[in-house]
Amino acid sequence: MLTEETKGPTGQEQTNESNNVFEIHNDPVMQSALDALSVIGKYKEIKIRARGNSIPNAVAVANILTDNMLKGNSKIAKITVDSEPIQEMGRTQSNIEIIIQKF
Repeated sequence: MLTEETKGPTGQEQTNESNNVFEIHNDPVMQSALDALSVIGKYKEIKIRARGNSIPNAVAVANILTDNMLKGNSKIAKITVDSEPIQEMGRTQSNIEIIIQKF
């Protein structure tokens, strides 16, 4: 799980656990992609994480980064899809982590 969270400049939460982790929420996809591009520029690798209804946005951001912004200079190293139980509701919530490497 994520430890301490701080708000980024446009609402994305980045954790203090690792600076290359980028949480996707329901913000505009292109704005999230631009913010993620600045992170991957610093660290050469980014972990894009999303939960629930934000998963399609995370996939779109990963595609924008690898196919448009960093075409030929990056690859998707790993995709992890998982779910976790929500205690209050007795349901599960899906989550995804996409690791993109820049070379």
